[in-house]
Amino acid sequence: MKNPEPQGTGAVPGAARIDTLDSLREHLQWAVELEHATLPPYLCALYSLDPELNPEATEVVGSVFVEEMLHLTLAANLLNAVGGRPRLDMPEMLPPYPRRLPHSDLELSLLPFGPEALEMFLRLEQPAPPGAPPESDGYETIGQFYDAIEQGLRDLCEQLGEREVFCGDPARQVSGTHFRHTAGSLFAVEDLESALAALEEIVEQGEGTARGEVWDGDQDIFHPDRDEVAHYYRFQELKLGRRYQRGDTPQSGPTGEPISWDPAAVRPMRPNPRPSDHAPGSAIRTAQEKFNRTYCTLLQQLEQAFNGEPQQLGGAVGTMFTLKGQANALMLMPDQNGATAGPTFDYVPPEQRS
Repeated sequence: MKNPEPQGTGAVPGAARIDTLDSLREHLQWAVELEHATLPPYLCALYSLDPELNPEATEVVGSVFVEEMLHLTLAANLLNAVGGRPRLDMPEMLPPYPRRLPHSDLELSLLPFGPEALEMFLRLEQPAPPGAPPESDGYETIGQFYDAIEQGLRDLCEQLGEREVFCGDPARQVSGTHFRHTAGSLFAVEDLESALAALEEIVEQGEGTARGEVWDGDQDIFHPDRDEVAHYYRFQELKLGRRYQRGDTPQSGPTGEPISWDPAAVRPMRPNPRPSDHAPGSAIRTAQEKFNRTYCTLLQQLEQAFNGEPQQLGGAVGTMFTLKGQANALMLMPDQNGATAGPTFDYVPPEQRS
């Protein structure tokens, strides 16, 4: 993969069509990086919530995080299907926060759950406007970026044939793994039909079906009597204090039952914490460094899982439980100005993780 241009500077919305296999692989690696970039902000918001006192917000943020993990795995399947190699265990995956979403001007921060975090999530999951063009770089919405990948896949299959495009080793596909707390599907990508289905799964869970629909096409696993709401509209529910019900549209807004969250039951994590905020050997810095080692172990396990060792996903689940405990401990440690500490998500080289 070539080094990306400085993010947020000089990116030309739309950019060139994806017209070679190398370009397709490059953009699908960007998709892996994009899906991963959403994880630390969602995790910080999730870990800051008291699940017993804020059950509805915990349910929403937790379900979105799990589906982003699903999207990351589908993006890796797409890249493997066309002969690429997903990379996650590298410094470029964890630049300091605040940072840009890869190849976009959208800024991401590590924040406790609250109005500022909600606005960031709404901007992140914003649906593409009707008729918005595909954008392979400098994209305004994630949906437009995936539209450019779909356009490239269709063009290359027409020019080269499906067999030439889908030349990856089928044994590297991750499928059959059940992601809890989501009705979304994880499946192998082996041809244009399954590749388009993977792209549709990613985009519809984020912004809704057919652009202009509130629903993502699945049934709500927490509330089987309801259709599932896409990510953008789940965050709108929390912002506006009501759930969507059948018959609601993006224009009408949610008109269903109330949904609420209690600001007093959110741990006041310091925004965008840094290890350098604390002296070497201090309790907070030591805990942050421990979390970072664990998180980079997770990246290593995911990279191995996506490169021919799918059994590593089981280990990754165990690592996620360890991360949760370490993050919760950090968010109980008093920082300055009434805030608590929080995880920093810094890259740690493999030789320094023991």
